[in-house]
Amino acid sequence: MKKDIHPENYRPVVFKDMSNGDMFLSRSTCKTSETIEFEGETYPLVKLEISNTSHPFYTGKSKLVDTAGRVDKFMSRYAKTRK
Repeated sequence: MKKDIHPENYRPVVFKDMSNGDMFLSRSTCKTSETIEFEGETYPLVKLEISNTSHPFYTGKSKLVDTAGRVDKFMSRYAKTRK
């Protein structure tokens, strides 16, 4: 691999799936001000709404993940126009 091709802030980061609490360590340049202890070390934390451990395509389970009430908002709008 070529030397000095990555940005200076390319570092290990913990990504946390907020829908199921799963965490994994990877390298990234994401800006974050939060940190978390993971496997005995302190790393920057990036919060995800959905990852491969909670996405229906990867899990094979058809479950609805709605963190911001978007589905309810759509259903209420659709119900008004349908009448």
